[in-house]
Amino acid sequence: MIAQQLSQKQIVRPRALVHGVAPLPGRSCLRAPRRFSPSVAAPEREVAVAEQPAVEAPSAPVPAGGDPWEDAKWTKYKWTVYRGVAYDLTSFIDRHPAGNWLIQLAIGRDCTALFESYHLRPEVAVGHLKRLPVLADFPVDAVPRAPYPNDSDLYNTIRQRVRAEIFKGTEIKGAHRSGSELAAAAILGYAVAAYGLYCWDANLLTGTLLGLAGAWIGLTVQHCGNHGAMSTNTWVNKAMGLCDDLIGGSSLMWRYHHQVSHHIHCNDEAFDEDVFSAFPLLRFDARLPRKWYHKYQHIYMWMAFPFLQLAFQYGDINALLTNRTAGATLYGADQQEKNTVLLGKVAHYTLLAGIPLLLHGPQAALIGAAAYTLTQSIVLSATFAVSHNVPESKPLQEGPTQATLDEEIDERDWGVQQVLTSANWGGVIGNFFTGGLNLQIEHHLFPAISFMHYPAISKIVADECAKRGIQYAHYPTLPEILSRFSKFMQQVGEADQTPARGVAAQQLARL
Repeated sequence: MIAQQLSQKQIVRPRALVHGVAPLPGRSCLRAPRRFSPSVAAPEREVAVAEQPAVEAPSAPVPAGGDPWEDAKWTKYKWTVYRGVAYDLTSFIDRHPAGNWLIQLAIGRDCTALFESYHLRPEVAVGHLKRLPVLADFPVDAVPRAPYPNDSDLYNTIRQRVRAEIFKGTEIKGAHRSGSELAAAAILGYAVAAYGLYCWDANLLTGTLLGLAGAWIGLTVQHCGNHGAMSTNTWVNKAMGLCDDLIGGSSLMWRYHHQVSHHIHCNDEAFDEDVFSAFPLLRFDARLPRKWYHKYQHIYMWMAFPFLQLAFQYGDINALLTNRTAGATLYGADQQEKNTVLLGKVAHYTLLAGIPLLLHGPQAALIGAAAYTLTQSIVLSATFAVSHNVPESKPLQEGPTQATLDEEIDERDWGVQQVLTSANWGGVIGNFFTGGLNLQIEHHLFPAISFMHYPAISKIVADECAKRGIQYAHYPTLPEILSRFSKFMQQVGEADQTPARGVAAQQLARL
């Protein structure tokens, strides 16, 4: 992985980069971010912080106030930064309406993009922030700046229309997080039936059927649950999210790499883990270094995709040991969350191989487990790799998408970036079988809304994009976007490396 290679090769690093390739939102860690007036008024109550002795100077200067990740002056707080103001979340974590697992993603980083993209009624959420303690003299400029979704006219307009036309005020009671209960029952019902057949006779067929169930859960139930969008009940969302551990993944690692890294920085070569996590085997972006074998990747990738699930296993354990995924440091993960990784692996392999081994012997268990792994991996690869790897969302020539990604983070329109770097396919049927991942544009704009609402929302998004002349990529079917994806992988595998700027340039130069 790029993150691992960088951490091994980097000797003298700016302090912000010491905390990982992309531990915090922001593009250039070497300059003070452009300051915006916070939309949240500072509470009257401040947290008094005692002065500490001077610490050893970092390799690159940080603003006055000490290093926020290492200085004891700040590490005793569960801090986050929202629009230039540092808050102490300690007293609020257990009171967070959507549960502690989601808000803990904000600890140790600028949470602005997470905060604003997860609340359909941000004015209500801001009210909670106003009651939290502000950390006086906190070195905000040391924390790389996140995007500001609420500064996007496109995003604000779409959100207002969604509230008015889709939910008509019912979002105040959580209607946007409801609607997928029957879908979840159908998916989990199929999974239970498939596992029953698998236990009755573990073989190639039943392993394949179970693999389809694992992929379906991965695309829908766990995905929606970990976004907090399966239910208004925190424990239901946690239970659905933990299904990821049962099918072979890790809900903890998924929340950090998917929500903190990918969702906030879609297709950013420095901060979106999905851009570089498959490198050097696969080159998903022309900004990555080109190897001689990449010109064949559109052929051999189909032989690599069946082993995706095994790559997840390695990645999860490595992230647990290093306390970071390739794209985000696990600053806020508590011990309970970390325990789910190992317990989940034990549960997964007991269900997949242990019980069939006892019932049917080693040969049947091996064949069944292999069929499950290969099937799940192929389905997941074929459905999620296409969403951000087609010419519209990651162009090789100059155009609006490339121009947007070339901008510094504090200059980008976050809503426009999410639209330009994603591509849709299919409609209502695809939405049911992929948990809304076929409508990737809508999902990136509203990750905390139940996927059952995406088909209706897509009409609003397409309309607003048409009014503004903004590209809205939509393919009629999965085979059509798969074909474009395959062609893109051939083109990007042969393309010369394009220049990168800022942090990305420093990182890629070390490969």
